[in-house]
Amino acid sequence: MEQISLFDREMPQPLAAKLRPGNLEEYVGQSHLLGKGKVLRRLIEQDQVSSMIFWGPPGVGKTTLARIIANKTKSSFIDFSAVTSGIKEIRTVMEQAEKNRQYGVRTILFVDEIHRFNKAQQDAFLPFVEKGSIILIGATTENPSFEINSALLSRCKVFVLQALATQELKGLLSRALADSRGFGNQKVKIDEDLLEMIAVFANGDARNALSTLEMVVLNGEMDAEGAVTVTRETLEQCTSRKSLLYDKKGEEHYNLISALHKSMRNSDPDAAVYWLARMLEAGEDPLYVARRVVRFASEDVGLADSRALQIAVAAYQACHFLGMPECNVHLTQAVVYVALAPKSNAMEVSYNEAKEDAVKDLAEPVPLVIRNGVTGLMRELDYGKGYQYAHDTQEKLTNMQCLPDALVGREYYRPAGMGEEEALVKRLAEIKAWKKAHAAKTEAEL
Repeated sequence: MEQISLFDREMPQPLAAKLRPGNLEEYVGQSHLLGKGKVLRRLIEQDQVSSMIFWGPPGVGKTTLARIIANKTKSSFIDFSAVTSGIKEIRTVMEQAEKNRQYGVRTILFVDEIHRFNKAQQDAFLPFVEKGSIILIGATTENPSFEINSALLSRCKVFVLQALATQELKGLLSRALADSRGFGNQKVKIDEDLLEMIAVFANGDARNALSTLEMVVLNGEMDAEGAVTVTRETLEQCTSRKSLLYDKKGEEHYNLISALHKSMRNSDPDAAVYWLARMLEAGEDPLYVARRVVRFASEDVGLADSRALQIAVAAYQACHFLGMPECNVHLTQAVVYVALAPKSNAMEVSYNEAKEDAVKDLAEPVPLVIRNGVTGLMRELDYGKGYQYAHDTQEKLTNMQCLPDALVGREYYRPAGMGEEEALVKRLAEIKAWKKAHAAKTEAEL
C-alpha cells in the first residue's frame, strides 16, 4: 500500500491563483489589446492565434492571458517554463507537437520567462515554428528586441502588456472581497482609502495587490462574530513600511514626486534626498522614482551635463537588479548628481516647439535633396539629386536645406550655455556662420 506523506496533501492556493480569470470577461486590464473589436481579442475569439510574445512587467496577466487562450482554442495546449526546462525537454515537447501536426491537431506552446532561454534553446523552437508544428506564445518581462533571437522574433507578433491602472487594481481588490473564491463568504471591513493604498503601492502588479490584500485580511482583527477589520496599522505591519497619506486620487503621491523634481531643478540636493527618502521609506516603487530621474536628466539637465542621463539610467538598472533596500544608495547618487548638475531645459523646449510645427504641418514634403532615391523612378523624379555627403568635405559641413520649405530658418535647439552647453553655443554659432557664408557664396555664383 502506498504511503501518503504530509506533502501529498493539497496545499491551499494563494488568492491570486484562486481568482485567476478563466475568460476575457473576467480579465482585468489591457483594454488596448482586449477591448471590444481590438485585434488580440478578435484573434482569440475567432481561434486564429499565431505565434506571439507577451511583453510586460510582472503581474499584468501574461500567463493568465495564455491560459484564457488555452480555454478558447481547439488546439493542444502545452505549458512550458524556461526556468525549469532545457534542450532535452524542448525536444520531447517538439516531438509530441510534430505528432499532433501529423494528425491535424495544432499545438500551442506557452513558454513563461522565455528570455531565460539561451540562444541554443531558443533556436530549438525555430524550425517547428517555421513549419507550423507549434504556435509559440512566449511571456517575458524583458525587451524582446534584446532577449529574443531575431530569427524567432521575426516570426512572432509582439503584444505589449501595460501595468494595471490604480482604478483597475482597486476594482480587482473589491471583487476579491466580494467573490466567493476570495473573501466573499467572510465579512471583511476595510476602508476605501486602504484599498486605494494597496492598489497604488502594487504599482500595476495585480499579483502583488492580491497578495497584499490576502496578507492584511489574514492578519486583521477578528471580532466574536468572525468579522475581520483591517486597519492602517495592520497594513503598515504586513508591508513593513509606513504608509503614505494617499487620498482617493493619489494626490500625495504626485505631491511627493513633484517635491523631488522641483528640489532637483532648484539644485537643492538636501531637499531632494529628503523627498527621495520620504517616498522610498513609505514604500514607493524605486523603479518609478528612477524613471522620473531619467526623465529629469534630459528634461532639466540635458547637454549641460551629458553624463547625467548615463548616471540616471545606470541607477535605474541598479534598482532593477537589486530592488529595495539595496538600491536606495544608487538612487541617492543619481538624485544628488542631477541636483548639482548645471541646468538646461533646451531639450524639452526644442522638442515641444518642433512638435508644434510637426503637428501643424504633417504634410510638409521632405526636400528632394535628402530623399532616398532607391529606385530608377525615384531618381528620375530627382530624389536625392544634389545630395552632399558631409564626410567628403574638409569641414564635415554642407549648406544643404534639410528643413521643409515652409520651415526654412526655424530654430528649435537653443543651448542655454550652462555647463557643457557653453562649448555647444560656440560650436552652433560656428556652424551657422559657415552655412550663412557658403549660402551667400552659392547665390553669388548663381
